[in-house]
Amino acid sequence: MSTTTERLDPKTIETVKATVPVLAEHGTTITSTFYQLLFTNHPELKNIFNQTNQKRGKQPQALANAVYAAAANIDQLETILPVVQQVAHKHRSLNIKPEHYPIVGENLLKAMQIVLKEAATEEIIAAWAKAYGVIADVFIQIEEGMYHKTEAAPGGWVGYRPFRIVKKVKESDVITSFYLKPDDHRQLPEYEAGQYVTVKVSVPGIPYTCQRQYSLSCKPKQDVWRISVKKEAGQANHPDGVVSNFLHNHINENDVIELSAPAGDFVLNKESKPLVLVSGGVGLTPLVSMLETVVEQQPERDVYFIHAAQNEKLHGLQDIVKNITNNHSNVRAFTVYEKPENTTLYDKTGYIDLPWLQSVLPTKEASFYFCGPEPFMKAVNQALTKWEVNAADIHFEFFGPKGDLEA
Repeated sequence: MSTTTERLDPKTIETVKATVPVLAEHGTTITSTFYQLLFTNHPELKNIFNQTNQKRGKQPQALANAVYAAAANIDQLETILPVVQQVAHKHRSLNIKPEHYPIVGENLLKAMQIVLKEAATEEIIAAWAKAYGVIADVFIQIEEGMYHKTEAAPGGWVGYRPFRIVKKVKESDVITSFYLKPDDHRQLPEYEAGQYVTVKVSVPGIPYTCQRQYSLSCKPKQDVWRISVKKEAGQANHPDGVVSNFLHNHINENDVIELSAPAGDFVLNKESKPLVLVSGGVGLTPLVSMLETVVEQQPERDVYFIHAAQNEKLHGLQDIVKNITNNHSNVRAFTVYEKPENTTLYDKTGYIDLPWLQSVLPTKEASFYFCGPEPFMKAVNQALTKWEVNAADIHFEFFGPKGDLEA
């Protein structure tokens, strides 16, 4: 991969970097305008983008953060390659193709011109056009390698493959598991604990197909996969989750849905140091996959599984975790309920905090993985940072558009 400085002249780099303060101020307005233009000009792309996140404003903010990061690092894009890799996994899972990038670029530049008005000079737009071309090429190159690797793997595929629901299990008042087998009866590829798949469904009343990404909540190397889906209820001006409600209410055993091949870089390491898995709500799904995997592949590794939920009625996959802890002496599990109702089977009320973590964990020299609602993740990240846990030992996954844990 050629460096940015080899492909962009100094004047273009200088012009793009000079727009960073403007993007910081107007970034979300620009990206919100971009999505309006995109879906007006190309309504067929609604099948790729999560329309619920659009309505909640999460997707424009995430894109604004990405544009800001690219502008700030345009002279050294290599430094943000880990973020590029993470986004590229999502793009590969959603079947984003090279021909989509010029469409995005055209509408993004138009949005800049609309929002910035006379401040969007010909020089600035020309510089951003060049820069976007370089950024797009980086994504296209990385994603091309991912598509090739995915298709070449035993049992692998590109695009979507039909899977039949062989079992549907209610795990809590809001979480239901769907057990899936390929309808073509062909081999399943291996994946890494913590990865996700994209589910594609046709929802009555919606003219485009809907796609959502869900973690595989079971260990790899099985002939049946499991996703555990939270039924997302709307609040105030936020709509219900379209796909999660459709799966809960209308998809039953023996029905068929389509899946992409597993993707994602939030994956379990094979280190020998203790493993700490911290989840909130439905964020436990990739961590249960990691738990099932580590007890099988590293039976001597110390594991601490910490789960936070509002109460016992909303606590999913309890029996699976309980069965593992009962049969593996190296695993300890802890439960935190914000407002428990009719049970005493928990270890703490309220929220996870640093003093409590220090009371139940024998060391901070461990690999920490956490996932859950964004406020929960911010609190956990702040606690680990205050504890001075090695940054290389902190791993997390956002469900939905990538947020900012430092905000």
